[in-house]
Amino acid sequence: MREMLIYGVSFDLVGKQPIVLLKTSDGNKFLPIWIGHPEAAAILVKLQNAATPRPMTHDLVTDMLSHLDAEVVAVTVTEMRDSTYYARITLRRNGSELEIDSRPSDAIALAVRAGAKIYAADEVIEESGIEFEGEGGEHDELAGVTPLAELDPDEFRRFLDTVSPDEFAKEDEPS
Repeated sequence: MREMLIYGVSFDLVGKQPIVLLKTSDGNKFLPIWIGHPEAAAILVKLQNAATPRPMTHDLVTDMLSHLDAEVVAVTVTEMRDSTYYARITLRRNGSELEIDSRPSDAIALAVRAGAKIYAADEVIEESGIEFEGEGGEHDELAGVTPLAELDPDEFRRFLDTVSPDEFAKEDEPS
């Protein structure tokens, strides 16, 4: 199991599907995970500290867990089966831990809110990870993914203003 960092969120230029790109914390292995539009919005809103007029679903879940004296301590991308990633959310309550099955996109959206660590199983990284050996830590060539440091909050707001409700209703994402 390896700790992962969120490197970026962008769109697959061919399929117009959002991608979250995780990077090993100790190397140059990247794990691209195609996600849905609502989950991409949920991750980006929190990463950019953007305010929403009402709590989004992942904010609501985080608030509910807090009121139940539970906390998200980690999320793990556990496997890839039939081109679909699987994840587990590890919760801690009253000193004991509980693991809950989840889509990686939802698990990552909760981890961002809770400040929880993100992990990926070694087998997942070996099977689906991409090694990048660029100079000076530059990874801009990776599938058109914008690094977090370059995400523009105004551009994201424009995306939210122009995206159609139909795009948010899609349930055909692979993870």
